[in-house]
Amino acid sequence: MRLLVVEDNQNLAAIITKLLSNNLYAVDTVETVDTARAALTAVDYDLVLLDLSLPDGDGSDILRSLRREGRTTRILVTTARADVLQRVETLNDGADDYLVKPFSVDELLARVRALLRRPSEGKQVVLTAGRLTLDTTSLTLSVAGQVTALPRRELGILITLLGSQGHLVPRRKLENAVYSFDNEVTPNAIEAAVSRLRRRLDSLHALVTITAMRGLGYILTESDIA
Repeated sequence: MRLLVVEDNQNLAAIITKLLSNNLYAVDTVETVDTARAALTAVDYDLVLLDLSLPDGDGSDILRSLRREGRTTRILVTTARADVLQRVETLNDGADDYLVKPFSVDELLARVRALLRRPSEGKQVVLTAGRLTLDTTSLTLSVAGQVTALPRRELGILITLLGSQGHLVPRRKLENAVYSFDNEVTPNAIEAAVSRLRRRLDSLHALVTITAMRGLGYILTESDIA
């Protein structure tokens, strides 16, 4: 899952980014209203962690514009503004949660997970296919009831393919799901990651098939029971 951190305090942004990355999320970090708008135009994020006091404007403007556009992106506001009226106004503008600085990183992670448990429009929290069950909130994968671990990028690819099971997923969509802007993506990176994922799922007898559509993308379908 891909998250956007909008935070101009570089030390805090680094702490949050490390926390989320260590918990298997792909994370982009920006410091201004303008760069946040550009990121949100390029990527359909699963969650945005949004500071309000930014160098070139107010984060509330980002929140309001997203809601005016009808976008249902989950938004967790993280700010030093503790005033009750500010909290009420921000929640009324469409924020999903509001966390006042300074905060515990454990609480931040708990709130992120709680928001990701809420179904987003067109997205399921628990995905299944073949013998696979994948909880997109806890990022827990099980095969026939046995929990198993996947590397972060393979897990992100699997989530994206399962979310569009039976339908073509463009290569670009997979890249957006698992690579942050600061990652260097080689031309065959997705192909290599999908190949590793296929081998791993085959070894687990997951009973799913990932088919490459040359030049287009990939389709995940259930396999017949052998």
